Amino acid sequence: MQRLTERILEHAKRLPEGTPVTAKSLLHLRNRAAVDQALSRLAERGQLLRAGRGVYLLPITSWFGTRAPSVEQAVEALAAQRGEVIVSSGAAAANSLGLTTQVPVRSVYLTSGRTREMSLGKRTVELRHAPRWQLAMAHRPAGQAVRALAWLGPERAESALQTLKRKLPPAAFSDLVAAAPQLPIWLPRSVGKVGHG
Repeated sequence: MQRLTERILEHAKRLPEGTPVTAKSLLHLRNRAAVDQALSRLAERGQLLRAGRGVYLLPITSWFGTRAPSVEQAVEALAAQRGEVIVSSGAAAANSLGLTTQVPVRSVYLTSGRTREMSLGKRTVELRHAPRWQLAMAHRPAGQAVRALAWLGPERAESALQTLKRKLPPAAFSDLVAAAPQLPIWLPRSVGKVGHG
């Protein structure tokens, strides 16, 4: 009979790259205590990376050595596994939309789940709980615009909206205008002013 650690490694290798392995997903192999202990041993040996409390990742081995999966892959897999909405932060959204030249140094994502940190090798990814309105239209350009505007704040919202009106496709800007009633009080005023003015 195979050892539990070997069975866990085989299971992890069958998963798509960056997919988290949790004790809960391995209970078909043995009881919880045995699975937790085996995962801990694998992490100590460097065969799995401990990404966070109860979350492990299989490191990727290449010609150049071993590395952690990409942040994007790990975050997408975690969102799918836990059923959470996880999106890039307002700073990252503002940068990708060209509203700021600041490049975020830290990897920060907004989530519908609890606030926590995830370790990917030497990188730390922060998952921050966000209000529902920032996660609405999660993976659409209008949702990205909402997060960018929230990060920029009321003082810079109007000028940013002028830029967004030029940069976003008309349908995406219409989505933003349609979502205005669900946003905090300062944002619909600016959206209405730019959208209808």
